[in-house]
Amino acid sequence: MNVKFIDKENDNVYLTYKDDNDIANGEHVLILPEYKGQLLFTQHNIRGVEFPGGKVEKGETSLVAAKRELFEETGATMQNCYYIAQYCVDRTNGTSFTKDVYMAVVNEIHTKSDYFETNGPLLFDSVDDIPNEQKSYLLKDAAILQCLERVMELGFYQ
Repeated sequence: MNVKFIDKENDNVYLTYKDDNDIANGEHVLILPEYKGQLLFTQHNIRGVEFPGGKVEKGETSLVAAKRELFEETGATMQNCYYIAQYCVDRTNGTSFTKDVYMAVVNEIHTKSDYFETNGPLLFDSVDDIPNEQKSYLLKDAAILQCLERVMELGFYQ
């Protein structure tokens, strides 16, 4: 399925559903993690509450980057990980990019002394449980919310 959105910058966003048979080749990753029946978020120091994610570093695969970013920002380790979507943001002013989206089942959250640019893990039953003023703009993004709906449609999270 392909869906087109317009983001807050008035740029085109193209979302395509994927599965583990597809090749993940984005420059960025987003992880929608579930831990013991709750969604796992992180508190970004500037943007607010959001799902973990970031850039794929040189020499990394998208999946390796997803595992690294999840651990760096939340201390979580994956039990299972599923490639569910990819979206491309076609910037009119700036650099366009592609983001691979994963659903992860977390088996453990480790306490760390440093969560990089975040304040570590947060658990909520749903995005709606997060106060609006604490949400990152990313949790208001139509493509990301559509990916969360996809996670629920696939039965990974209720």
